[in-house]
Amino acid sequence: MESSGDIISSACLSMERTTLSESLEDNTDDEAEERDTFMEDDFTDVKTIIPPKNLQELVSQLHRVFRHDHINIDYVRTLMESYESNPKDWKKFAKFDVHRYTRNLVDEGNGKFNLMVLCWNEGQSSSIHSHAGSHCFLKVLAGDVKEELYEWPEQSMTSQTDEATTIEAKQENEMKQREEHLFHKNQCTYISDDIGLHRVENPSHTDKAVTLHLYSPPFDECYCFDQRTGKKLTAKVTFWSKFGKRTPFGKDPNKICSRENN
Repeated sequence: MESSGDIISSACLSMERTTLSESLEDNTDDEAEERDTFMEDDFTDVKTIIPPKNLQELVSQLHRVFRHDHINIDYVRTLMESYESNPKDWKKFAKFDVHRYTRNLVDEGNGKFNLMVLCWNEGQSSSIHSHAGSHCFLKVLAGDVKEELYEWPEQSMTSQTDEATTIEAKQENEMKQREEHLFHKNQCTYISDDIGLHRVENPSHTDKAVTLHLYSPPFDECYCFDQRTGKKLTAKVTFWSKFGKRTPFGKDPNKICSRENN
């Protein structure tokens, strides 16, 4: 026969187990709700964007956006544009070179994207180039930049007969400029290989320019084109600095698709 003390102890133990069980269920529900919220938040409605207060907040928001497999281009462009450029945020990445524009890595995006600051001295420009099938977002942090859009060069096919018939693709046509745009501080634009090729330039002869670029997925090679002939070459794209520190000086530092390489 159980004493009254044993009955009370059993009842208390039962109540503790019930409370613990309910607590675990509550935690599980909270975690499930967080997962559901994340899954429901597909980052497509630009009206839900909260402008980042600084560059670090922008980076954090971009990490959240790129955890998804599907990326809404307009959402990312609007998010980047909503960040009000502040030199205090990015001055540690702003490295200039007297000979060419520089690419300075800010964040590797957990392998999903590369975020970088590009610095343009007066009159510096890139070559006409592709983007290796990636998304490219460009935001102006300081100054103005000019973008020239080009069609992909036409390929004329000619047959030659010797022991076997071969098909040779010749690119010997001057490239066609389709559009030209001037972007000012805080504006953001987008390009991909489906849209075309482009060249970026700091048109000013008195002021420097700084731009923020996001490439997804990251790439380390692209095509550069000769404007006069349409001929292309494969160029390695490199970083002048990473996370604010100068990268080792390589044997071929010019292969960054600068205009001087054309």
